Amino acid sequence: MQRGTILAMSQQFGFYFNADRCVQCRTCELACKSIHNIEAGIKWRRVFDTWKGQYPTVTRSFLSLSCLHCADPACMKACAPGAIIRRSEDGIVVVDTDKCNGCRDCFAACPYGIPQFGKDGLMQKCDFCFSLSQEPVCASSCPAEALNYGTMEEFAKQIALGVATRYPGKTLPSFIVKKS
Repeated sequence: MQRGTILAMSQQFGFYFNADRCVQCRTCELACKSIHNIEAGIKWRRVFDTWKGQYPTVTRSFLSLSCLHCADPACMKACAPGAIIRRSEDGIVVVDTDKCNGCRDCFAACPYGIPQFGKDGLMQKCDFCFSLSQEPVCASSCPAEALNYGTMEEFAKQIALGVATRYPGKTLPSFIVKKS
């Protein structure tokens, strides 16, 4: 899978994660935190350990998650002040901090626990590096190329081939995971 290219078109962008390649170096977390100057205690991207099976046949893998930029975002529906929007041109879900009132209804609505709240009490999360006008630094910095980005149309080919699956959820997350 090649790294995607952000195009100025009406498409849904998302992330593609290959757990077989992830070495849990957390470079994706560090790059995001550093480039966005995120305060201590807040993580817009998190790497989780996942365990399957029972002793003695236990397997361990990793999962790198940020906002899933859902096609049907529950956080946006729950946001009374309208601070969360899904951009029509690329499907990226962004927060307008000038409109956010810190009510945390978005956190309660998000089935993935993604929204974070800083010292200012306002919601913050991954914005696909939209605010920096560049490709997502988490994916571009991954030394193992376990994390990539692109259009859901590109990823649909991987799903059709049976090598990947869309992350489950009623909100239609824009997050594809390679099958092991």
